[in-house]
Amino acid sequence: MNQPQRLFDCLNLQLEKNPSLSLLAGKENGQWKEYSVREVKEIVDQLSAGLLNLGISYNDMSPEGRDKIAILSKNRPEWVMVDLAVQQIGGILTPFYPTINVKELEFVLNDAGVKMAFVNDEELYHKIVSVQPRVPSLQYIFTFEHVANAAHWKDVLRNSSAEALEKIPAIANRINYEDLFTIIYTSGTTGTPKGVMLSHKNVLSNVLSCIDSAFTEIGVEGQKALSFLPLNHIFERMVTYIYLFAGTSIYYAESLDTIGDNLKEVRPTLFTTVPRLLEKVYEKIMQKGMELTGVKRKLFFWAHDLADGFELHKNQGFWYNTQLALANKLVFSKWREGLGGNLKAIVSGGAACQVKLIRIFTAAQIPIMEGYGLTETSPVIAVNRYGKQGRKFGTVGTLINGVEVKIAEDGEILSRGPHIMMGYYKRPDLTAEVMKDGDWFCTGDIGLMEEGKFLKITDRKKEMFKTSGGKYVAPLPIENKLKESLFVEQVLVVGSERKFVGALIVPSFANLRDWCRQQNLTYTSNEEMILHPKVIALYIDLVESFNKFFNHVEQIKKFELLARDWSVETGELTPKLSLKRKVIQEKYRDQIERIYA
Repeated sequence: MNQPQRLFDCLNLQLEKNPSLSLLAGKENGQWKEYSVREVKEIVDQLSAGLLNLGISYNDMSPEGRDKIAILSKNRPEWVMVDLAVQQIGGILTPFYPTINVKELEFVLNDAGVKMAFVNDEELYHKIVSVQPRVPSLQYIFTFEHVANAAHWKDVLRNSSAEALEKIPAIANRINYEDLFTIIYTSGTTGTPKGVMLSHKNVLSNVLSCIDSAFTEIGVEGQKALSFLPLNHIFERMVTYIYLFAGTSIYYAESLDTIGDNLKEVRPTLFTTVPRLLEKVYEKIMQKGMELTGVKRKLFFWAHDLADGFELHKNQGFWYNTQLALANKLVFSKWREGLGGNLKAIVSGGAACQVKLIRIFTAAQIPIMEGYGLTETSPVIAVNRYGKQGRKFGTVGTLINGVEVKIAEDGEILSRGPHIMMGYYKRPDLTAEVMKDGDWFCTGDIGLMEEGKFLKITDRKKEMFKTSGGKYVAPLPIENKLKESLFVEQVLVVGSERKFVGALIVPSFANLRDWCRQQNLTYTSNEEMILHPKVIALYIDLVESFNKFFNHVEQIKKFELLARDWSVETGELTPKLSLKRKVIQEKYRDQIERIYA
């Protein structure tokens, strides 16, 4: 087969190579159900034919002239089948986070002019039905789970016909490399959602570059991957196409809560994650270490401290290497077993990952390949490679093939290449704001190149602030450093137009409770615990110990401890688990005022 031109070409490619390969798998009634390439192709074609008979079409190949199909669902094989089926008949899949609020859902459905929607279950069915009267374009809603009085996705299959099946190849042939593939609405940490238009060229160039740059080294062909990051986000969706083109079997985790069990069942070669979930894995490992006693506890922390001193490009001598090999055999082998026992690498993206975590996991023979990009860049700009020479702690790796980067005078990272979006849907004004000198996209991130090839992100341009003394402060490095402490779950640095830098700190309550137990402290609630003088003293010492890593202006002078975690449900985190700074600052205005009182 020639060089693929569209993302849905992956199916014909695999049909030629390995039609019996298990391509997609999900849990059905407690058992893994696997779909071979041949089965996926048959279902996708039936779906396409059913969609054609329901009137899904395109008037022309312009973004406005093509029918939009929404999807609100957890990851499952049907998600990908619908994606492929919609693509090859010229429709446009517009996926949304299942957690989207009703007001935003109504806005995006109307903005995109969605004609049909696929939803996961009863809860999401009722969510979309509640806004349907105010979305005139929305004609059909189908569910993946069986829901009373709702049309099921298999009804679309049943709507297929031989006549419609015959039309598919001719329609597919009209879809070109440069044509629109999807519209992804970014929730962002501010403002109204914007529809990012990505073409086949944007995403496919990224897929093929990543296979060449990073995934071939790992050896993913014929291997298994576990998928749990939301498919409506471009990171997991693009990686899905890496798997589909490379011939990797994709297993969909049942939920975030079952990842531990699913890892042991599937024993994947790799998975993708965001730093927040990696932090959770690390916290669980550390909690188990804390529960150990005697020799086992000593052994655990000896191994952990060794890993904490690991360097990637420095031979630390015979004695260190011998100890680390022993630590890997006695302690870290159990960590690897907990992750399925077959893992070659973890790919991390979506936000900055703590260097300490990457260092420790790498020493434990679990390489973490941190990468960087945005929805608008389809998404990968740079990634740390599997081979040691292409990795550097504290950076997001080297650029992938075909991607250019330059650093603007103010430090902003600009990028150009085939991966840069077509623009924001129906918003040429917003598109013009982020494009510089014609084809350079402004990422909004501040960074620099180390050793002339490793990209390092230092902060978000919008998140940097000035103190009242006129000094600039970048909050991200300070927050990431503080989160290295076992006693810190989440942190937000404040201080814009104030005399000094302060912080809101959410303690790691599991570890703090352990500490309180050891100190014989009594309390009845989180609120009471964080007001205890000994607890406050612990955090004062902790903040002081981290302040030495920063210059005088950046040091945290005062802080407030908070009694509740921040989450997507309570509104402080985006679905990608990034901090919504404005929301947090508004919600905790009283606590911030206390810092500066």
